[in-house]
Amino acid sequence: MGSAGIRPPVPSTSPRVAARRGRGHHARKPRGDLLASQPPGASQPSFFPQAAATPRGVSPDRWTRHMRERLLILGLTAALASAGAFGALAQSSPTTDSPRTEVPAPAPSPAVPAAVPQDAPAVPAPSVAAPAPAAPATLPHDLSPWGMFMAADMVVKAVMVGLAFASVVTWTIWLVKALELFAARRRARFAMRLLREAADLASAAAMVGAHRTRRGPVADLVRAALEEDARSADLPAEGIKERVAVALSRIEARAGREAALGTGLLATIGSTAPFVGLFGTVWGIMNSFIGISQAKTTNLAVVAPGIAEALLATAIGLVAAIPAVIIYNVFARSIAGYRALLSDASAEVLRHVSRDLDRRALARGASLPVALRAVSGAHAQATH
Repeated sequence: MGSAGIRPPVPSTSPRVAARRGRGHHARKPRGDLLASQPPGASQPSFFPQAAATPRGVSPDRWTRHMRERLLILGLTAALASAGAFGALAQSSPTTDSPRTEVPAPAPSPAVPAAVPQDAPAVPAPSVAAPAPAAPATLPHDLSPWGMFMAADMVVKAVMVGLAFASVVTWTIWLVKALELFAARRRARFAMRLLREAADLASAAAMVGAHRTRRGPVADLVRAALEEDARSADLPAEGIKERVAVALSRIEARAGREAALGTGLLATIGSTAPFVGLFGTVWGIMNSFIGISQAKTTNLAVVAPGIAEALLATAIGLVAAIPAVIIYNVFARSIAGYRALLSDASAEVLRHVSRDLDRRALARGASLPVALRAVSGAHAQATH
């Protein structure tokens, strides 16, 4: 190959390279020289790159403010995310209180007694009274039945006394009526046996009057039948039976009213005593609430006595009412049985009256033909 095709080597220090190096050397001046060399009115350089990142048509100052706002928003978002993460971590992990370190209090230094002259009199130290221990809360009332009665209000006392009197009346009626009904039923049974054994009404009256049954409704039935038969001796038999039945029914009704005497009071006590006791209860509870408002406390020592007194009134009302109802029902059944015995005795007396009337009618029918024969014989003799 010839030497014409070979390019001669370029020296390393060509004029172009030297010029570039010279321009770079002059371009790398200190920052202070650059700022000092700028003409007045030019914008100050920013800490952010502006040559390549600034879009066309946007001023560098506006772009700089935009970038700062974006960085501020990113920083706030990161701060909020960190705070939320730390809050979630604090809620999920149990908090443990660090042990409290108690610093012992310094021991009080012994007081140095002041020098007291020997001639000065000794002053006694003032005694500090220890606070009295708080007394336990106790109920100020005696909660026995008698104590509650004595501590009750006058209205509640009146209710309790009335209910106690009603209870006494109930048990008195029970005792009296029980003995009365027992004796009356016993006499009625014995008189019924005598009536069945008697042959006629006259013998029945004699037998009933000769024993302890001479006083009582059955004896009155027999006597009323005898009196009506004696008054109506010359009257037809049917009228006599009707009048005797009316008299006997009135005697039965009177005996039933006498047997039921006092049971109406039992019914009244049994139906009204609970409500009277309830009135005392309402009054006592009202006084308890008044005491609470005056004492401005709901302590048991203030509330309990009044409520206990009120409940005592209710208890006395129930004590008076429950036995009255039970005794009334027992007497009602006993009186019904006694009236049934009197009805049987009245029926037995009517049977004796009917027998006597029939016997009397038969006796009159037998004596009538004899009288007719005697009258006809006397008439025949007078004719001859």
